[in-house]
Amino acid sequence: MDRDEFLHYLGQVHERTMRLVRLIPPDRIEWTCREGEFTLGDLARHIAATERDVFAECASGRPSRYKGCGRSLADGLDNVIAFMELMHAESLRIFRGMSDADLAKKGTSPQGVPITAWKMLRSMIEHEAHHRGQIYVYLGILGVKTPSIFGLNERQLEAVSRQAAQA
Repeated sequence: MDRDEFLHYLGQVHERTMRLVRLIPPDRIEWTCREGEFTLGDLARHIAATERDVFAECASGRPSRYKGCGRSLADGLDNVIAFMELMHAESLRIFRGMSDADLAKKGTSPQGVPITAWKMLRSMIEHEAHHRGQIYVYLGILGVKTPSIFGLNERQLEAVSRQAAQA
């Protein structure tokens, strides 16, 4: 894995997530679809806290320092957004300090299992996408209009594809 390509991609992933988090209605930041499940705020804080305290630490060969994703980390939408940006900035400092050779070294998973650093960071992207998907679903339940992830919604993609097939 090339570090600079990874950092560019991570920036794009982060911006897509932040675009969605900024759509959370402030009065719904601690809403959940079912008691006992993550709230919207928990999901956002969890994405941020795991990026910094799990993935960045473990990819660097250090143990996870995850402390949960509760409101004590950031309460209220503006504070959640600020927390996410701070955790991302700290993670970027760590990732920028890693060479391509560092990315090929073994780190450790939170369970203490050896894992190549770039594989740990690849799983970080999947983890964020998974929880971003949950935010999309929660916002859909709340009736919040959300952007398509890559510009076209399903109907638009079908129409463009149909036009291309007819050309």
